[in-house]
Amino acid sequence: MNLYYTKGTVAVAPAIALVEAGLPHELTRIDFATAEQTKPEYLAINPKGRVPALVLEDGTILTEAGALLDYVAALAPHANLVPSDPAEAAHMRSVMYYVASTMHVAHAHKMRGTRWADKADSHADMAAKVPETMAVCAAYVETECLRGDYVCGAAFTIADPILFFACNLLANDGVTVADYPKISAYLARMEARDSVKSIRSKGVL
Repeated sequence: MNLYYTKGTVAVAPAIALVEAGLPHELTRIDFATAEQTKPEYLAINPKGRVPALVLEDGTILTEAGALLDYVAALAPHANLVPSDPAEAAHMRSVMYYVASTMHVAHAHKMRGTRWADKADSHADMAAKVPETMAVCAAYVETECLRGDYVCGAAFTIADPILFFACNLLANDGVTVADYPKISAYLARMEARDSVKSIRSKGVL
């Protein structure tokens, strides 16, 4: 398998999951600084012009971080990355969907305002709102998402790589992470995992 990524993007989530699952894979960096994601070569892989994209051995292409996380978990059931209890699994996915639909979108208003508006003053207004909206997200994560050491208590699941990615956005978005002790401890706990150390050493994070 070949995972296409850009450093510091949500592609770090499936990169972590692949390591946690012990699945052999390659990593291919897409350079956003040179707009490589807009070039025909990459658009042939992912017409959305975004990362991640995962190319399977048979040439099948998968996109969207949440879908890739579910795929990795299904491919490696031995890694126990999805809770067996249906309610716990639902909580896990609710956190994944919250990151994708709310927290990541709130962050994107800082530098991706052109997705939603054309006027420069509209972009500035959206960017100015980001510290407030991301603080609201942080409060929700602190009180509702973390049910122990990880999203699902003591067990690491596929929700954790994507929540880890999102929580790493907070400081640069004007949120004082120290105000959220559960998140602070969670980030430190994740940084101590071998999978995170591995993808950081490879320049994915």
